[in-house]
Amino acid sequence: MRKEKELEKLNKKMLACGKCILRSQCKQVVPGSGSANAEIMFIGEAPGKKEEELGVPFVGAAGKFLDEMLAVIKLKREDVYITNTVKCRPPENRDPTSEEKAACWSWLEGQIKIIQPKLIITLGRHSMNLFLPDKKISEVHGKAIKRNYPGLGEQTFFTLYHPAAALYNGGLRETLIKDFKKIPKVLKLINKK
Repeated sequence: MRKEKELEKLNKKMLACGKCILRSQCKQVVPGSGSANAEIMFIGEAPGKKEEELGVPFVGAAGKFLDEMLAVIKLKREDVYITNTVKCRPPENRDPTSEEKAACWSWLEGQIKIIQPKLIITLGRHSMNLFLPDKKISEVHGKAIKRNYPGLGEQTFFTLYHPAAALYNGGLRETLIKDFKKIPKVLKLINKK
């Protein structure tokens, strides 16, 4: 219960944030959703139009695909925590800038510290680059990488292509599903330690 309360408090503060230009241009902040006790945290790029309308991450077409993949490994949204690198929608769904990601970093860091996930899954290159800036997604997708991250300690990161990329590129769909199916094995290995 403590984690839920801490996360709720953090998310309330997030709703009042005005650190960057995105907040003045978006309808609402999209903190994240799921379990405060999740072993797995998914981190995407930024809210899209549908996410901004509903205040929940990954609810458009990419979100439906994410839900399908979660079902394949016998998980539901309520079992994991889903958030983004930035909490406000960039205009015209453009990529978030490094300044915008830096302005939102304290919120994401706070979420990670409260939830303490065993596995952080980055969805797409924007979230991967936050934690693994020296890596290329084409080389590390579907692989678990342990890093000691400043302020967060030792974390296990697992990189996936963004579900939206798989919707536009059919060839990535199979790759993403194949990589996704590795998640239970990766978590099992983490839990053995």
